[in-house]
Amino acid sequence: MVRAPGVLTGRATVKAPNGAPARGVRSRTGNVAAPARRGVFPRGHPGANVRPVRRAPASNPVRRAAWIALAAASVAAVTVAGLWVALPDPSRLARETPRTTALIEQRRAEAKERRRAFRPRQVWVGIDRISPRLVQAVLLSEDANFFGHEGIDWIATRDAAEHDLRVGRFARGASTITQQLAKNLWLGTHKSLWRKLEEAVLAAKLERAVGKKRILALYLNVVELDDGVYGAEAGARHRFGPSAADLSIAQAVVLASMLPAPRSVDLSRPSTWFRGRSRRLLDRMRDTGRISADEHLRASAELERILAGPSPADDREEPPDDDAAGIAGAPAAAPIPTSAHPEPSETEGGAESKAPNDR
Repeated sequence: MVRAPGVLTGRATVKAPNGAPARGVRSRTGNVAAPARRGVFPRGHPGANVRPVRRAPASNPVRRAAWIALAAASVAAVTVAGLWVALPDPSRLARETPRTTALIEQRRAEAKERRRAFRPRQVWVGIDRISPRLVQAVLLSEDANFFGHEGIDWIATRDAAEHDLRVGRFARGASTITQQLAKNLWLGTHKSLWRKLEEAVLAAKLERAVGKKRILALYLNVVELDDGVYGAEAGARHRFGPSAADLSIAQAVVLASMLPAPRSVDLSRPSTWFRGRSRRLLDRMRDTGRISADEHLRASAELERILAGPSPADDREEPPDDDAAGIAGAPAAAPIPTSAHPEPSETEGGAESKAPNDR
């Protein structure tokens, strides 16, 4: 069979004007890349209207990753900026005391839901009226780097995040005292990634608006130490009888050791986790020079007397996480009412409020 030049039949190719095969021309049996330049064929030629098939440029994984990181950083920056504006301003806390907290209101709502009475006990005192041993024990127990960070301990946060990812739940806390104060004042115990972000932003705002000493004093006055008991003064009286200023070393260690789960601590039936935590904290106070070897020896004897009761029926080696979910519909952070009473006075919740000079 004789084929005329330039005629398409079956798998025949299109001839260019010089008689050579036209490379890249679309045929009836398949598609191949068209010539890089248009206008190679004369008008009316079968290959004249063939468009080039352009290949997409190869993607650069490094450039794509950079763009994704930049977009993520931009979203994070906008989110943090929005939270900074939307969340409460803590500047008034530098000179005034809160009349209530989100945690107290959460406990009130929980008690109402269970049809139980709720009358919080809280006595505001200056940090100079709290035993230095208790202050040191709380710092060692909860935030040893308190005076070295600006609200967030990034190393502890990274370690806790890695641990939580391994176990698949919020298992290890890395909140600083400033973050815990923010949570107590405005957020309650509900846990989520969004709440952790709010907590971090509030902590940063607290550090900018309120001094370290004042933050520590606020924390020691609002921290929960039993069901309905808030603050070092009320906690000391409730657990041991004397005021917070008169606590012994062993008593201070016991109060500081119960902070992960204070409502679960029954000193008449101390759990294994609580015994171990108290003993380790007392040893740390000696090892870090907070107390002498003789003081450690005497405090150890007193601590063992405090922990002498039998173990509970539901004994455990880790602190319980009874506040993992909080209450349903936990409210968003909102400004808290404050007051600045020159003398202690009874408040609606049954607590005494005073504005100590802790700045």
